[in-house]
Amino acid sequence: MIPIALLTHHNDRFAALLETAGITQLATPSEAPIWLAEPALAAEALRQGSKPQWLASTYAGIEPLMAADLAKDYQLTNVRGIFGPLMAQYVFAHLLSRLRHLPRYATQQEQHLWQPHSYGSLQGQTLVLLGTGDIARHIASVAAAFGMRIIGVNRRGHAVDGFERIVALPDLNHALALADVLVSVLPSTPQSHHLLNAKTLAALPSHATLINVGRGSVLDIDALLARLDAGQLAHAVLDVFESEPLPQDSPLWQHPQVSLTPHVAATSFPEQVVRLFVDNLRRFERSERLQHLVDFTQGY
Repeated sequence: MIPIALLTHHNDRFAALLETAGITQLATPSEAPIWLAEPALAAEALRQGSKPQWLASTYAGIEPLMAADLAKDYQLTNVRGIFGPLMAQYVFAHLLSRLRHLPRYATQQEQHLWQPHSYGSLQGQTLVLLGTGDIARHIASVAAAFGMRIIGVNRRGHAVDGFERIVALPDLNHALALADVLVSVLPSTPQSHHLLNAKTLAALPSHATLINVGRGSVLDIDALLARLDAGQLAHAVLDVFESEPLPQDSPLWQHPQVSLTPHVAATSFPEQVVRLFVDNLRRFERSERLQHLVDFTQGY
């Protein structure tokens, strides 16, 4: 049996799940050719001189492992294929809550106030998704059930099932101009850094809602605040930020047109992570190509 190093904040839980799967040989990072690890903890071990043959990230995001000073001559996989349903639930929880005035009615209930308010519908609205991978496709499928029009944006404009239209990244502004709702699920890469900036945000209609559940680095917060304060964007739902935890002095905390959450849109459940890991472990043992390999040159 190949020794495995656990580098997580929940090692006991992961060890118990691995044992249930018949995997009991655990070792330190210096002794193990395979690491099941949180990226930040794995980065620390790499800096101490250890290096695996295969590093299985317990997260989708692997930014700490992309640091310029770290080795990249090993196989790196991340977690994929389990976040789509959770992300979709998060996105539509916020959209429907605002659309149907649920926070407002909660306040009215406390006040014993019977006062109906008119509301709109998601049907017929246009959803623009930055990214067309697994997560975006799940969100698109739910949007389709609500009768929304769905436009996807990817690098080359290649067709993807589940989208009515795909726009290439160079034509991003054309897609943004059509958005009632913009959702970014993009990873953090040099190409995506501040893709949503003063110029691109200016293409959004003033009634649009922006939701960022991808990576905080995609969005220029100063540019976003400028649009919100000028009344040129209706609302922003933010789950991810360039600096986490969000600094206490950030103006986002108190902004009336911002709903923020502490990076909880979709979490990695150990049971799901171990299921993916065990499947890949069997592939590793058979010298087969691993699933969900990360391309170091692209950052995802």
